[in-house]
Amino acid sequence: MFGPLRSAALAAALLLLASPSLAQETRTLDDMDTWQPPAAEPTEAQVQLIQARQALARGEAGRALSLVDAWLERYPVHPQRPEALLVQGDALLALGDEYKAAFSYEDLIRRYPMSEFFVPALEREFQIAIAYANGLKRRFFGTFRIIDATPEAQEILIRIQERLPGSSLAEKAGMELADFYFRIRDMSLAVEAYDVFIKNYPRSKHINKARLRLIASYLAQFKGPPYDSSGLVEATVKIKELQATEPVVAQQVGADALLVRIYESEAAKLALQARWYRQIDDFIGSERTIRRLMQAFPRSIAALEEAREIPALLERLPAAYVRTCPDYRAIRRALLGAEGDTELSTGIPAQGTPELPATPQESAEPVPPAESNAGSTVTESRAGP
Repeated sequence: MFGPLRSAALAAALLLLASPSLAQETRTLDDMDTWQPPAAEPTEAQVQLIQARQALARGEAGRALSLVDAWLERYPVHPQRPEALLVQGDALLALGDEYKAAFSYEDLIRRYPMSEFFVPALEREFQIAIAYANGLKRRFFGTFRIIDATPEAQEILIRIQERLPGSSLAEKAGMELADFYFRIRDMSLAVEAYDVFIKNYPRSKHINKARLRLIASYLAQFKGPPYDSSGLVEATVKIKELQATEPVVAQQVGADALLVRIYESEAAKLALQARWYRQIDDFIGSERTIRRLMQAFPRSIAALEEAREIPALLERLPAAYVRTCPDYRAIRRALLGAEGDTELSTGIPAQGTPELPATPQESAEPVPPAESNAGSTVTESRAGP
């Protein structure tokens, strides 16, 4: 008697299970360990964007560009617009129009900074900047590549560092920008760019390269004795910092030799000034410049050369002024040996042979003024004019 009832109950249960409201739903576990419902059927807009991506993946950049252009015009406020802009830029890039592609990436970057496509767009712009910085020209109205694009390269590299500070991409952009300035021999901008890189990325694997390039940029700013020598002073500071922080690297690049080169260059500048004063018959100005030269760079070649000019110079100076001068007889004897015993003008007190300080090769300390055995110092006299 229970047979028909059991069959009816089983049929009713099967009917309930077959109904859509009670059917089992398949969910997936995402990266955040959250169960997600099954994906809904793609909308018409999503299907069209998928078709554009697929066309680009197959190498059909022209068709992909047509599809995405139509999509962007039809859906001006769609949530997937950042993705569409990235596809548009990629299609233009594949067609060789990187300049227009940069506009698509820039639109994405400015309007959708919180999008997941923000960083990929910056990476695409970085590649365009590298190409421009290495000599790629812009097209002239879509024809020949004859327009210099280095201003665009600089702007993109600077903006990447501003938009994604502290990232590896910003670090690469900073180094590329500094290397670009170094490559085109714009040393003032190279100094600034390398200095910013060292401050922003002290733990970068390229930090030693940046330090060496910064020193080289400072040295390259010195065009010779007639020109400004402030770069030499800065280079000296950076070289000594390198010797203190990275002694092995400093030894490999010949830091001591660089210091001697700077030492001689600064001395040559003072010697040139002394000669110029003599050319305009300002012999007191020449003597005071030589006095500075002997005090700061006594072991330099320029000091030896100017020491030979002292007898003739003193003969052109007033006797009262000569009496206020340092003991040039002793200085010449220390620098020139027997040659320094040449008779000088009267009135100069003999104070013995001064012990000259060491050059940067012999001592890493700053060069002190030259001192005589009697304790006198080669400095400007207080009684002088």
